[in-house]
Amino acid sequence: MSELTLLLIRLAFLAALWFFVIAAVGVIRTDLFGPRTAPAVARKPAKVAKPPSRAKKGDPRQLIVTGGPLQGTIINLTETPITIGRANDATLVLSDDYASSRHARLFPQDGQWIVEDLGSTNGTYLERSKVTRPTPVPLGVPIRIGKTVIELRK
Repeated sequence: MSELTLLLIRLAFLAALWFFVIAAVGVIRTDLFGPRTAPAVARKPAKVAKPPSRAKKGDPRQLIVTGGPLQGTIINLTETPITIGRANDATLVLSDDYASSRHARLFPQDGQWIVEDLGSTNGTYLERSKVTRPTPVPLGVPIRIGKTVIELRK
């Protein structure tokens, strides 16, 4: 092989190695600090907050951890969103290597609870389906985050 060919192969290998390092740092940054969000230029007008309504008979009232290290933990549901992850400021703090610092959130919308994955590395699963967009959560259907399984109950 000529000198030029060897030099080009070395440079290509070096570029591929740097690409891998930069990609790995990006994944670690996302896991620690959450996904980047673009600054909002124009915002929609804020919705007028509805007064808290009484829970209907079929509405979920509790979030229960049914599997994993925190099994048996119960969180009473209010109008406040619930954040789940390894971060200390999360509502449900998981000590799970498979959970991101800000892994997922549950929030009430139009009379039902919605689960949203917050760009986690390992994903959030509703029953056996991976959550890729905000998805309504039926009563008693398991939500899996790493080794932790949670459910909405009456």
